Amino acid sequence: KAAIFGADANWGRVLCALGSVEEAKGLEGADLWFASEKARVMVCEGGCSKTFDEAAARMILEESKVTIEVKLDVGKESGLAWGCDLTYDYVKINGDYRT
Repeated sequence: KAAIFGADANWGRVLCALGSVEEAKGLEGADLWFASEKARVMVCEGGCSKTFDEAAARMILEESKVTIEVKLDVGKESGLAWGCDLTYDYVKINGDYRT
Protein backbone atom coordinates (compact mmCIF):
# COMPACT_ATOMS: atom_id res chain seq x y z
CA LYS A 1 0.00 0.00 0.00
CA ALA A 2 2.84 2.39 0.79
CA ALA A 3 4.49 1.85 -2.59
CA ILE A 4 1.25 2.46 -4.44
CA PHE A 5 0.23 5.47 -2.32
CA GLY A 6 3.65 7.03 -2.94
CA ALA A 7 3.64 5.97 -6.63
CA ASP A 8 7.00 4.31 -5.88
CA ALA A 9 7.79 1.36 -8.15
CA ASN A 10 9.83 -0.31 -5.41
CA TRP A 11 9.01 -3.91 -6.34
CA GLY A 12 11.16 -5.13 -3.45
CA ARG A 13 8.37 -4.10 -1.06
CA VAL A 14 6.01 -6.46 -2.87
CA LEU A 15 8.42 -9.40 -2.76
CA CYS A 16 9.15 -8.65 0.89
CA ALA A 17 5.43 -8.80 1.69
CA LEU A 18 5.12 -12.07 -0.23
CA GLY A 19 8.15 -13.45 1.56
CA SER A 20 6.54 -12.83 4.93
CA VAL A 21 4.00 -15.58 4.15
CA GLU A 22 5.26 -18.83 5.65
CA GLU A 23 4.22 -20.87 2.60
CA ALA A 24 5.85 -18.50 0.09
CA LYS A 25 8.23 -20.25 -2.29
CA GLY A 26 9.79 -19.35 -5.59
CA LEU A 27 10.52 -15.69 -4.88
CA GLU A 28 14.03 -16.10 -6.25
CA GLY A 29 12.48 -16.70 -9.68
CA ALA A 30 9.61 -14.22 -9.44
CA ASP A 31 8.49 -11.97 -12.25
CA LEU A 32 6.52 -8.87 -11.26
CA TRP A 33 4.48 -6.26 -13.13
CA PHE A 34 2.63 -3.10 -12.15
CA ALA A 35 -0.42 -2.59 -14.34
CA SER A 36 -3.43 -0.33 -14.83
CA GLU A 37 -6.00 0.11 -17.55
CA LYS A 38 -3.50 2.36 -19.36
CA ALA A 39 -0.31 0.31 -19.25
CA ARG A 40 1.66 -2.62 -17.85
CA VAL A 41 5.34 -2.51 -16.84
CA MET A 42 7.53 -5.45 -15.87
CA VAL A 43 9.77 -4.32 -13.01
CA CYS A 44 11.31 -7.59 -11.80
CA GLU A 45 12.34 -10.66 -13.78
CA GLY A 46 13.61 -13.90 -12.31
CA GLY A 47 13.75 -12.30 -8.87
CA CYS A 48 16.19 -9.67 -10.11
CA SER A 49 16.00 -5.99 -10.90
CA LYS A 50 15.01 -5.18 -14.45
CA THR A 51 15.56 -1.91 -16.27
CA PHE A 52 12.15 -0.30 -16.71
CA ASP A 53 10.63 3.06 -17.51
CA GLU A 54 10.23 4.78 -14.11
CA ALA A 55 7.91 7.45 -15.55
CA ALA A 56 5.60 4.78 -16.99
CA ALA A 57 5.60 2.90 -13.68
CA ARG A 58 4.77 6.12 -11.80
CA MET A 59 1.91 6.83 -14.21
CA ILE A 60 0.50 3.36 -13.50
CA LEU A 61 0.86 3.72 -9.74
CA GLU A 62 -0.91 7.10 -9.79
CA GLU A 63 -4.05 5.50 -11.27
CA SER A 64 -7.08 4.87 -9.06
CA LYS A 65 -6.95 1.13 -9.82
CA VAL A 66 -3.58 -0.63 -9.81
CA THR A 67 -2.87 -4.30 -10.36
CA ILE A 68 0.27 -6.02 -9.11
CA GLU A 69 0.92 -9.21 -11.05
CA VAL A 70 3.39 -11.78 -9.73
CA LYS A 71 4.46 -15.00 -11.45
CA LEU A 72 6.25 -17.33 -9.06
CA ASP A 73 6.73 -20.19 -11.51
CA VAL A 74 6.06 -22.87 -8.89
CA GLY A 75 3.09 -25.17 -9.28
CA LYS A 76 -0.08 -24.61 -11.26
CA GLU A 77 -2.12 -22.73 -8.65
CA SER A 78 -3.14 -19.11 -8.90
CA GLY A 79 -4.52 -16.58 -6.47
CA LEU A 80 -6.19 -13.22 -6.33
CA ALA A 81 -6.23 -10.71 -3.50
CA TRP A 82 -7.88 -7.31 -3.18
CA GLY A 83 -6.55 -4.32 -1.27
CA CYS A 84 -7.93 -0.91 -0.48
CA ASP A 85 -6.77 2.66 -0.33
CA LEU A 86 -5.00 3.80 2.82
CA THR A 87 -4.37 7.50 2.21
CA TYR A 88 -4.21 10.47 4.58
CA ASP A 89 -7.87 11.20 3.78
CA TYR A 90 -8.93 7.63 4.58
CA VAL A 91 -7.23 7.80 7.98
CA LYS A 92 -8.64 11.28 8.67
CA ILE A 93 -12.22 10.31 7.75
CA ASN A 94 -12.09 7.15 9.85
CA GLY A 95 -10.46 8.95 12.76
CA ASP A 96 -12.99 11.80 12.83
CA TYR A 97 -16.12 9.89 13.70
CA ARG A 98 -17.23 8.00 16.73
CA THR A 99 -19.54 4.97 16.82
